[in-house]
Amino acid sequence: MVLLNLLVKPLAIFGIDATVQNRIGAEEYGLYFSLLNFTYFFNIILDLGITNYNTKYVAQHPHLVKRYMGKILPLRVLLFFVYIFLSLVLAYFLNYEGRQFIFLGILIFNQFLISVVQYLRSYFAGLLLFKVDTLLSVLDKVLLIFIVGYLLYSPTFEGKFKLSWFIGAQTISYFITVLLAVSLVVVKIGIPTMKWSPAFNKVILKHSFPYAILILLMMLYNRVDAVMIERLHPSGAKEAGIYAQAFRILDAFVMFGMLFTNILYPIFSRLIKEKTSVKPLLDSASRLLFAFAFVGIILCFCFPAMILNLIYTQNIEEAVPTFQWIMLSFLPICVIMIFGTLLTANGSLKTLNYLSLFGLILNIGLNVFFIQIWGAWGAALATLITQSGLAILQLFFVWKYFQLKFNWPQFGRYAGFLAWLTGTIFVLQQITISNWSLLYFIISAVVATFVFQMFQWRMLLQTMKK
Repeated sequence: MVLLNLLVKPLAIFGIDATVQNRIGAEEYGLYFSLLNFTYFFNIILDLGITNYNTKYVAQHPHLVKRYMGKILPLRVLLFFVYIFLSLVLAYFLNYEGRQFIFLGILIFNQFLISVVQYLRSYFAGLLLFKVDTLLSVLDKVLLIFIVGYLLYSPTFEGKFKLSWFIGAQTISYFITVLLAVSLVVVKIGIPTMKWSPAFNKVILKHSFPYAILILLMMLYNRVDAVMIERLHPSGAKEAGIYAQAFRILDAFVMFGMLFTNILYPIFSRLIKEKTSVKPLLDSASRLLFAFAFVGIILCFCFPAMILNLIYTQNIEEAVPTFQWIMLSFLPICVIMIFGTLLTANGSLKTLNYLSLFGLILNIGLNVFFIQIWGAWGAALATLITQSGLAILQLFFVWKYFQLKFNWPQFGRYAGFLAWLTGTIFVLQQITISNWSLLYFIISAVVATFVFQMFQWRMLLQTMKK
């Protein structure tokens, strides 16, 4: 599953999504990016943590799957209508109208289709049907690549591509995936008998509510930027498009980190339950992810125009400052991914919810002030400040809960690694900067990871085996 996602998702992000932006322009894509991020605001209501709980329940009680599904489906339908209602009410107050409202309605329906696929996948994961789960995890992206790829590169449609085609292709891809998922559920499990059960719904929501609140708050402070840019700035749609150019690359980096932290969560949970020290794994995981972060951030900050030119054809100069500053956010995001995962495994959801609420308030406040002055760059600066503040606070609570001490050898290793990378940049700047500079820097960074032992593969593999 990890391999397929690493193959398919980058192709969908850079081969399709970025190409669509190049074809339709920053302003048109900025509108889409803003509307898409709007649909994430209440997205958690579609699920409320039920999918994760469902995987665990199905794995433990496979003989009750059909009866269990019949009780939970009516609840999911109710949550969908609540999601639609809240989304459309907020859209009305934000003055969306006409074409914007139509696109928003389709994107809201797309979010419902995505949630259906994720929910049905939880049954296959719980029943240990991993091949089916893997197929459904990438099918929508594969279909989108073929459909949009044909529309983008076919001579028949040259110069005619529209935003509505892109959104429509997404709907078709998700709908086909839902049809296949439903068919496989009927074959493997049977047709469930629908039954409304208030007592059952109460138990489900009670177990999933703390996780749902955490996901909602994190979703809001991570996704509110694009919507606020489009709504607050005089050239909102174009600025949102420029922000999307930078954010897309950050999102790809975060995708890699999430694949890694998804492995850490169950291991941290097991270590805490067995009262075993988390420090060795924490140190090894931090080295691995921070090494990737340091290299990626320096690469993007020092060679922004080169990297953007590899992906985009428009608004390169305007996007450079936004790209540089938003990529700086990746380091605190890595801190949050590692230490936030540890706090989640520890059951410190109340602490994480308070921190996420603080992050949301801080991010909205900074965006209101910064976006009106600096546009996309202001949103990138607000993101950097918010993520850095949350990272520092999470570090504090991890040190408090787990009684950790400052690790001077680890700090020295990071300092030496950074000094090597910055030294490499200094040497390259004395030479004529070209596309070869990117390759020289990457080779130097790979050497540095071994010199400073940033990758402890043996330690990580031994921990996973245990």
